[in-house]
Amino acid sequence: MPEKSQMDNFRVREFRIEDYARVMELWAEGGLPLKPKGRDSRENIARQIKMPNVLFLVAEEGEGGRIIGTVLATHDGRKGWINRLAVDATLRKQGLGARLVREAERRLEALGMDILACLIEDDNAISMAVFEKLGYKKHPEIIYFAKRKYPGV
Repeated sequence: MPEKSQMDNFRVREFRIEDYARVMELWAEGGLPLKPKGRDSRENIARQIKMPNVLFLVAEEGEGGRIIGTVLATHDGRKGWINRLAVDATLRKQGLGARLVREAERRLEALGMDILACLIEDDNAISMAVFEKLGYKKHPEIIYFAKRKYPGV
């Protein structure tokens, strides 16, 4: 009988605010920049998950188990955005990140998004490799600009 993989015993579900602390741990562990006094505060995340254009997913072990991965997807009505992909360090390179991205893609496509994109910091080579492997193409000619209401947001 083949050995059961840890990756066979998880489910993807929508993020709940009770998941907040563990998701912040995963983001920190994955080297994602955190803004705990801004966009990543518990209050802001609680507000964001109520928005109709936000798909915030987690992977958990078994039913009601430990959170082992997460992805945040949004859309602007024209394009779907996949952000904040993070997987427990002990479970990386087993396909969980790809499965989370595919689920986010499936849900965005069901909402009519024909273009899917992601934003990755220029020093995050691991994420770039993951998304390239999943068929995403880098567009070095695009420059990202942001206007922030205050530092730390």
